[in-house]
Amino acid sequence: MKHTRTTPPSHVVFVVEGEGDSAHWTRIGAAWPHDDGEGFNLKLTCMPLDGRLVIRKRKPRDMEAGR
Repeated sequence: MKHTRTTPPSHVVFVVEGEGDSAHWTRIGAAWPHDDGEGFNLKLTCMPLDGRLVIRKRKPRDMEAGR
């Protein structure tokens, strides 16, 4: 899949701080799969200094909202 302005991302990128029920998730970007299925192109709106990056498949509600 080619990354274009009209192609919606397949995944959402979050930075997660903390663990378990007290973890705080902040959406910071999107991801598009490579054509060969071996990786992703990422577009981040910020670069976290702490926490961990988590990439999750987009949910239908994200797609409907145009996110």
